[in-house]
Amino acid sequence: MTESQLFLVRVPVSPVWVSPRSPGAVDAPVTADVPDHPGWLAALDASGPEADRLSLHGRLDTELVEGEPFVVDDQTDDGWSHGYAAWQPSAKDERGYPGWVRTAHLERAERQEVPPLRSPRIVPRPELFLQRAQEYAGTKYLWGGSAPDAVDCSSLVHNSARWLGIVVPRDADDQADALSAVPVDDAQPGDLYFFAQPGKRIHHVGIVTGPRRMLHAPETGATVVEEALSPERMTTLVAAARIPGLMR
Repeated sequence: MTESQLFLVRVPVSPVWVSPRSPGAVDAPVTADVPDHPGWLAALDASGPEADRLSLHGRLDTELVEGEPFVVDDQTDDGWSHGYAAWQPSAKDERGYPGWVRTAHLERAERQEVPPLRSPRIVPRPELFLQRAQEYAGTKYLWGGSAPDAVDCSSLVHNSARWLGIVVPRDADDQADALSAVPVDDAQPGDLYFFAQPGKRIHHVGIVTGPRRMLHAPETGATVVEEALSPERMTTLVAAARIPGLMR
């Protein structure tokens, strides 16, 4: 491929892998030409308590949904496309989240311009952002998940904002860097709490629902839940931020 081309996702959900060698045998349902995302999630859970879901660390970065733009800059003879997800900002690539996608999951766009993010004709307010995020309650955590049936902590934030036409970075540490910081004690519902171990990068984000309460996708083995911050969470609460574009 001599120059980048815009493609659109033609399947319900397509994972974005770190490399073409990242998928294993358990991932066959979702790397098929006609992917079965629910079947893949079932396969991940079939071998025991979360072992295969934990194995996604370092293999899966994010996911794309049907109609989402993916700009391709390279393709392999064995059915892989490398490029970036234009609607998912990332510090890894200023153009969008980079990675590898199955070529069969994509179709070349007629217009070679990244389409603008569609949004409902409503004023984007914090309560609507929260309502959208609450629709994921009970959804099982998946590292790198960004689909209706699988999310991680930062995609819960990213997807809920995107539904309102607001683009925020895909990953938690990038969200903390890009959004408007507020004092933790001043955080209001619809703001974000960020968490990190001492001297480490931010590793978790939750959506503030009240003083020291949040809606979040906690970790592998858990589901999206609204709850008070545990003592352990309190010791790692390092920052809060506000999403520009939410009208207060």
